[in-house]
Amino acid sequence: MAVEIAGKKSTVAPLGVYIIGTFDENGVPNAMNAAWGMQSDDGEITLMLGKHKTTENFEKTGAFTVALGTEDTVEICDYFGVETGAKVNKLEQAGCAWHNSARVNAPIIDAFPVTLECRVRSWSPDTGYLIGEIVATQADERVLTDGKVDLSKLKLIIFDSFFGAYRSVGNVVAKAFNVGLGLKKQ
Repeated sequence: MAVEIAGKKSTVAPLGVYIIGTFDENGVPNAMNAAWGMQSDDGEITLMLGKHKTTENFEKTGAFTVALGTEDTVEICDYFGVETGAKVNKLEQAGCAWHNSARVNAPIIDAFPVTLECRVRSWSPDTGYLIGEIVATQADERVLTDGKVDLSKLKLIIFDSFFGAYRSVGNVVAKAFNVGLGLKKQ
């Protein structure tokens, strides 16, 4: 028997751990942790954001990067979520090396093995919806299998809003677009 547990405060899982990188008007890098996002089309990401230093930055530059949180970067990810870029240079404080994206005006943080380079396609401060065009994906060779990002090597993490925790993405359980074929009527 099901019981009501969360009322209005609920969750749709999984929630990603997305590190959004931007430059301010002086070229100082910033990063924030965001959980509410998704791939919304081929070559497109949609994020839901409140007002932050990061949003002020991409309003000026028209660009941002999105690094995927991993088990190896969980401490950095959490720090980028609990500190504000309005008061401190988070990358410097966390000891993160970074370099300029070759395609957009935003930083790539070296600690993260996968980073999406994005241009702002649309941004609505009223609703908080940011839609970005993914112009390139940078991936460390250590996390690739046959030229594709291998989630078991990446050790991707997700945010668990019920427990206020980060969790690892698990093992492959079935082949997509295949396992259900046995249920098709002949």
